[in-house]
Amino acid sequence: MEQGDLKKLFSLPVIVAALGYFVDIYDLLLFSIVRVTSLKSLNVVTEQDLLSKGIFLINAQMVGLLIGGILWGIMGDKRGRLSVLFGSILLYSLANIANGFVTTVDQYAFLRFIAGIGLAGELGAGITLVSEVLPTRLRGYGTTIVASVGLFGAVAANLVAHVVKDNWQVAYFIGGGLGLALLITRISVLESGIFLKVKEETPDRGNFVKLFTNRDRLSRFLSCIFIGLPIWFVIGILITFSPEFAREIGFTGNVVAGNAVMVSYLGLVGGDITSGLLSQYVKSRKKIVLWFILLTVAFILLYLFAPVKSLSFFYVCTFSLGFGVGYWALFVTIAAEQFGTNLRSTVATTVPNFIRGTVLPLTLAFQFLTQYTGLIYSALIVGVCTIIIALVALRTLRETFGRDLTFLE
Repeated sequence: MEQGDLKKLFSLPVIVAALGYFVDIYDLLLFSIVRVTSLKSLNVVTEQDLLSKGIFLINAQMVGLLIGGILWGIMGDKRGRLSVLFGSILLYSLANIANGFVTTVDQYAFLRFIAGIGLAGELGAGITLVSEVLPTRLRGYGTTIVASVGLFGAVAANLVAHVVKDNWQVAYFIGGGLGLALLITRISVLESGIFLKVKEETPDRGNFVKLFTNRDRLSRFLSCIFIGLPIWFVIGILITFSPEFAREIGFTGNVVAGNAVMVSYLGLVGGDITSGLLSQYVKSRKKIVLWFILLTVAFILLYLFAPVKSLSFFYVCTFSLGFGVGYWALFVTIAAEQFGTNLRSTVATTVPNFIRGTVLPLTLAFQFLTQYTGLIYSALIVGVCTIIIALVALRTLRETFGRDLTFLE
């Protein structure tokens, strides 16, 4: 690194984007952590319905993410990256505070939907801003910092949930309060210079339909989404429903969903740091993503067919799964680098939320197959399909390491 690079890497836009993603992940994963406790406390959900109602609420949140991904992405290219960072965090902070007052499953679903819309804007806008304000040689380091710091939000959510215990509402209040407090730090962050230049010269910005009017753009857009499929298969199915998997696989001891989420996200942080540094070292995004997808295959098999059934080994498996899908930062960076400035925010915001939204068809396929093949083999079938699709999609994408981002679509 050159002299002064560390100062650029830890500049205010990077720090604020990282803290914003921290709060985003805290709020996004909090439901997975307090799912069982919160649903039981409503006194309207039976033990047998915890899985089905949990999937219903996650799907409501994911539909919100899909809609929000489009809305915030377009706004980021039309009005600026900072407008999204402000608006999205305000919406999901207020929605998460309101989550603490729910008394029915329908209320819970509506507020998870609203929170999903808000949560959709944070990562894409943050990664886009950091990618555009940092020099090309530092871009990978900057996005790795944002993703790695942000993923610790899952750890914080689990620790807070443990401290408040049965008072799960307080965990939502804390998340919403953190988001509102973060708004203050956003005031002094400057807009991306690349965007400001394009804003003056290019009126055609944030045209979502434009992604579907050109075969090459559509192919790049879909491929950017599909390379992330294994990530949300692991998080949305294997980790979220870890207590059910642990019982079916035969692990001994009481598996707590919050602990599984925390351990897997610690693995994700380790994977993101490793994949980010490796991509800078080998000067390639695609090679590292390929290596991590192949690692994920091995760790899925280890999890589903564990040779050791102890509780400690179960958490080793969840950590390994997290590490394997720890190419999240690279995945979002690749999406941002594939497209020109007039569509960059649209793509960088919609892609991670569309991939989060794939939990909806993945869980539906998983539920359908469970009737015929059981829990373990239905997960295996869905998981293998996501891996194959991701590998094919990765092959079609161009290498973007070191690419100059001052171009238009």
